Amino acid sequence: MMRYRLLALLAVVGPGFITANVDNDPGGILTYSQAGAKYGYTLLWTLVPTTIALIVVQEMAARMGAITGKGLSDLIREEFGLRMTFFTMIVLGLADFGNIAAEFAGLASGAGIFGVSKYIAVPAGAILVWTVIVKGSYKPVERILLLLSLIYFAYPFSAFLAKPDWKLALTSTLIPQFNSDPGYLIMIVGLIGTTITPWMQFYLQASVVEKGVSKRDYGLTRIDVIFGCVVTDIVAFFIVVACAATIFHSQHREINDVADAARALAPFAGKFASVLFAVGLINASLMSAAILPLATSYNICEGLGFESGIDRKFSEAKIFYTLYSALILFGAGFVLIPRLPLLKVILVSQVANGVLLPFVLVFMLKLINREHLMGEYRNGFWGNAIAGGTSVVMVALTVVMVWTSLAG
Repeated sequence: MMRYRLLALLAVVGPGFITANVDNDPGGILTYSQAGAKYGYTLLWTLVPTTIALIVVQEMAARMGAITGKGLSDLIREEFGLRMTFFTMIVLGLADFGNIAAEFAGLASGAGIFGVSKYIAVPAGAILVWTVIVKGSYKPVERILLLLSLIYFAYPFSAFLAKPDWKLALTSTLIPQFNSDPGYLIMIVGLIGTTITPWMQFYLQASVVEKGVSKRDYGLTRIDVIFGCVVTDIVAFFIVVACAATIFHSQHREINDVADAARALAPFAGKFASVLFAVGLINASLMSAAILPLATSYNICEGLGFESGIDRKFSEAKIFYTLYSALILFGAGFVLIPRLPLLKVILVSQVANGVLLPFVLVFMLKLINREHLMGEYRNGFWGNAIAGGTSVVMVALTVVMVWTSLAG
């Protein structure tokens, strides 16, 4: 009996685990590294509430996909009309483009650690991810992404090699600490924005639909989602800890790009820890450079009613694949602009995620509580409370962040 249950779980595992792990993209890694480098262990407490919120929000997206058999953009178009859908696509499309550029910026930074020019690494990475997605089909692509997800465990190894103060790290995780510094508030918005991103909901729901998850399979998909969310924030915890134990205590707390975090580990934790950090960065860059354009393509094509999905041939979904190709081409090309401030591109994209998140959550909350769509699978009290509370907190933090930045 246990064997069959395990086989059934392996059959549906993928969408939740992959989506959550891609969340630790170069923008996420930089944000977590910045948090540890600038503020030590003091921001670790934010990972506890964001993990809970991430589980709730991701579970909502997966549930809607399994019960309705439709993607999030599909539902927004059908329930709120084309005008609202178009507005959502434009706003999220712009934010996603910033995120896609950030993924290739991360690849450029990671390759630079090994002495490879961004003018070689970025085009090569773009061609690789384009070929895998456009020439592949859903199941083989999913297996590749699951395998790449395992490489994220390089970060826990880096953290252990950094020899952190585990007692202080644990205390900081369990006991919230507050700071009136505007930079601290901006970092909190960035941390939440990089952990719970708008694009994740569109991609997860679309991939659950494309995988063919039904009501019968949903219980196992729910396990996949929860497991993925927990793992991704455990990885985030170790990234913060590694940088807090090294860069923060070195007094050189400014990180110009993600590669700085990897290089800074070497004097304290050894070259092996630095290499592991860099390998994790390159892996994250390639994974997210493949997934982010997919999420945007799903979002736009579903919203406008065009065919979408990597199980379809190019001739069957021309607009989907053309859009995907254009996003990779322009995202990679943007990063190749000489003297581009890659750090600002990455950080702004993460804060933009945090600002836009409440809009997506409002749509999701309205949809998942509609009886004609979800029936008995509508949200319960706690699901609504946590998702709604996340929206309110993000709006409040954004207002405070803007006010303090202007006042300063």
